[in-house]
Amino acid sequence: MILPEDPPGFVVRTELQKAAFENGFRLEHGIQSGWLRYGSTTVAGDIWLAGASIVGPWLLSIGQHEIATEMKLESRGDNGPGSATFVFGDLQGLYEGLDRAYRLGASLPDAPLRQFRAETGALPRETEAERLVVQRIGQNVFRNALIKYWNGRCPLTGITDVSLLRASHIIPWAECGTDFLRLDVHNGLLLSALWDAAFDSGKVSFGDDGSVLRSPTLSAEAIAALGSPPSCLFPLTDAHRENLIYHRRKYGFTV
Repeated sequence: MILPEDPPGFVVRTELQKAAFENGFRLEHGIQSGWLRYGSTTVAGDIWLAGASIVGPWLLSIGQHEIATEMKLESRGDNGPGSATFVFGDLQGLYEGLDRAYRLGASLPDAPLRQFRAETGALPRETEAERLVVQRIGQNVFRNALIKYWNGRCPLTGITDVSLLRASHIIPWAECGTDFLRLDVHNGLLLSALWDAAFDSGKVSFGDDGSVLRSPTLSAEAIAALGSPPSCLFPLTDAHRENLIYHRRKYGFTV
């Protein structure tokens, strides 16, 4: 068991405060048993930070269960006030863990929906033009949430130029039964423009392991342009897989 420095000394406390502030957790909620507790005005849930010494290891404990389960980090601690605790050998690892936690917190299934409701609650929806305004706001919220969830990177091509990335709905906006599904990051993929066009038109889909499925109608030229990504492309949640069933059935893919 790795025990926090208790009480944390000046160096440990300064490093932890800097790490929290630089990664979006700027609300200080005090110290208990060597753990510094922080929150954020933009994401749900609290985190706790601690250090064993001025050279580490560094500890991150996450309160929000949904965030903790999607962190996908192997180095776990057996103590901590949150639902899961992660251990980092250096500050760079801690910063990367905090960045991941913040992005996941900003893209939890209910976070985009809450933002959408806050921005559109007072807007009229009587005319088609008014409904289109609301839809555009929702699609922008969805895109920003996907960028955070996928760390601003197309998992197929590695492209990080945001202007070349598209927020690809798995189940299209118009075919979603609820605003929750329209804005759920697990109903979307962040793809480069060409892959987005191929996915949106049903020329490609994805298996439960993220592998690429190609339509027999896809031309040789298109296959060459898309390239050959690795067989297992990106981690998918059960919610992603459930939505992809809809996409595969719609376009006649079998797995």
